Amino acid sequence: MLLVDTDIIGELSRQAPDPCVLAWASEVMDFRFSVISLEEIAFGLAWRPDPRIQGWVAGFFSRHAALPVSPEIARRAGELRGRLAAQGSPHTQADLLIAATALVHGLTLVTRNSRDFDGCGLPLLNPFSL
Repeated sequence: MLLVDTDIIGELSRQAPDPCVLAWASEVMDFRFSVISLEEIAFGLAWRPDPRIQGWVAGFFSRHAALPVSPEIARRAGELRGRLAAQGSPHTQADLLIAATALVHGLTLVTRNSRDFDGCGLPLLNPFSL
């Protein structure tokens, strides 16, 4: 099972997505996404509305499952964020909530932004490089 990061959803919503990402996505039947990605995309579309992208995103969100931030995910993200900050490697709260979602559910995180998840100890897949 796969958890798609916000950047992958954004790429797929483009009029001409990267051919590698498009080929990869055409072979995958089921995605999961974090409610954090839902918030990030809602923010972006409220800031810079685009009816075409809004329609595409609404369809995507209706076909794929959103995973909520549970108490277990919040605790795991906080512990991870604290440990990484103590090691001199601060990460954003949003990224670590997404990472913790993948960890708690045993999912591979699909992202182009692998550096955002350095030190998180989760499997990553970058469809841009396939």
